[in-house]
Amino acid sequence: MRYAHGGGLTPREQEKRERVRLEAAGRFARGEKTEAVARELRVTSRSVRRWRREWEEGGADALRSKGPASVERLSPGQWERLEGELKRGPLAHGWDDEFQGWTLKRVKLLIGRMFPVGYTIQGVWKLLRRHGWSGQVPLRRAIERDDEAIEVWKAEVWPQVKGPRRTWAPTSASRTRQARG
Repeated sequence: MRYAHGGGLTPREQEKRERVRLEAAGRFARGEKTEAVARELRVTSRSVRRWRREWEEGGADALRSKGPASVERLSPGQWERLEGELKRGPLAHGWDDEFQGWTLKRVKLLIGRMFPVGYTIQGVWKLLRRHGWSGQVPLRRAIERDDEAIEVWKAEVWPQVKGPRRTWAPTSASRTRQARG
């Protein structure tokens, strides 16, 4: 299965999805319609039709999880070590530039330095997503940030740019008759 964020499902999400599919199997056995099952389980009709075909061919066992799409190459202990190093930041590992953020390429290189394990860029992304890491969000604010100037801008400039807020009033689509208010 492919997902928009490209990282697949965490083990907890896989278990949740499996429970949904097994609930669908019970509903199939009771003879419920596809649209009703989809509506009740809050999934697409297309998924329910696919699950029904699998259920008809192999029963409820056919809807059980097949396991993770990929096997994690790092042990839990290795992941803890890696996460600790990631929290130290890229500067601690020799990347001294103005960006000062972790990129997938940098994480891939760090994994290669720390462990006898090879990952692709996509594999690094999936690994990070699986463990709750997301896209880059700076932990610190820019040194050049001027909070006072920002507050002045919000108070004085933004209201002028935005313009006055419209109030609700009855309107009329008629050219000859105005709305009563």
